[in-house]
Amino acid sequence: MPSFTTIAEVDRIAAQPVAVIRNLQITQSYYELSAAITGRLGACANWCTFATWASKQAGNTIRGEDLYRAVQQAPSKMPVLGDAMVNLLDTLLLHGRKPDKEGLRRLVWELLDPGGAADRAGDAVARGNQKVYAEIGREFARFIEACLPDETYNEAHITGFCEALRPGDPPDGQRYLQQAFRRYYQAIFEPDAQAKAELILLANIEIGFHEQTRLQPEIAEALEASVVEPHQFKLRLLGCLFPRSSWIVYFSIILRRLLGRPTTLDRAITRFFDTARRHMRLILSDHMMTLGFPNGKTLRLGDDLKAKFPAILQQLHNPDLKAILAQVDPTPDSMRDTGAADWADLYDRLHFIVDLFRSSHLNSDLLEPPFDAEQTEAILAGSLPGGRL
Repeated sequence: MPSFTTIAEVDRIAAQPVAVIRNLQITQSYYELSAAITGRLGACANWCTFATWASKQAGNTIRGEDLYRAVQQAPSKMPVLGDAMVNLLDTLLLHGRKPDKEGLRRLVWELLDPGGAADRAGDAVARGNQKVYAEIGREFARFIEACLPDETYNEAHITGFCEALRPGDPPDGQRYLQQAFRRYYQAIFEPDAQAKAELILLANIEIGFHEQTRLQPEIAEALEASVVEPHQFKLRLLGCLFPRSSWIVYFSIILRRLLGRPTTLDRAITRFFDTARRHMRLILSDHMMTLGFPNGKTLRLGDDLKAKFPAILQQLHNPDLKAILAQVDPTPDSMRDTGAADWADLYDRLHFIVDLFRSSHLNSDLLEPPFDAEQTEAILAGSLPGGRL
């Protein structure tokens, strides 16, 4: 059996306080766990295989790669946002500000704190990465130690393993993990190739369902991390523009709103803020709805998958597999509409994920290591490696 991350090592990695290093070690650990499972199931993708590349992609957001630059360039890249900025600046000038549009533009953008949006998104993704690994990564390490060495099917071993998992549905229960690990165990000893492939796919989907349910708060938070709270933005802006009387101006705006008479400035600030929040969310969504695969391949999670189902999984027979697909795949046995319109919608992204699992079941590229040998050595030593990650 290939070397793998032990339970103690999973606990140590999950407790690593530096998010960037923790994510790199989680990614490497998923690869090791995947390789150990593959050693018994054969050269097909298990849940840890996909988790390796999802964790590697999460690292881009956690490190802020490209995202900070994207949010800073938003006004020039998005005409609607630029127009909303101009409207706000014109309104500010009407309220007695000196005609320094460029200075006002810099002030408004600084107060909106787009860099903070990238940081907040990265923090939410890092917490989700840690939470899932601490739970599911640990159970894979425990499964490998407890059950993978078995040369013959041992009901007592797999039952004992599953009894340590909590009953009930996610996010609190671990029923889907219980079912999934039992499927993996059955697949080890399943002689029929078709039945074996369906058991592995079913296990992958069940763990994916549990994982995505658990991740729902962090995914929603990351996508809504776009800008500061509206009242904070408005108060900061008024405080900078009217430092001696900001509280009077702000009180006047609040009073007029309560009376149903918002000021022109109030309306301009609200319009700009709503436009900025909407478009910053689009930027974050575009960044987060990208999945890097080996050999420079990239999947756009909002686009329909182009791959085909492997022959062994084109016609499904396992009743439990067909039942769970009926819950989460509205276009059965088809890649139609697999693109996720809203990654914050649990069932929208599950539709994409289950078809990705099914179509990539025999994609040998996914079994490649996520880092080169030199990078891996640095990561295992707890340092940040050089080169493109």
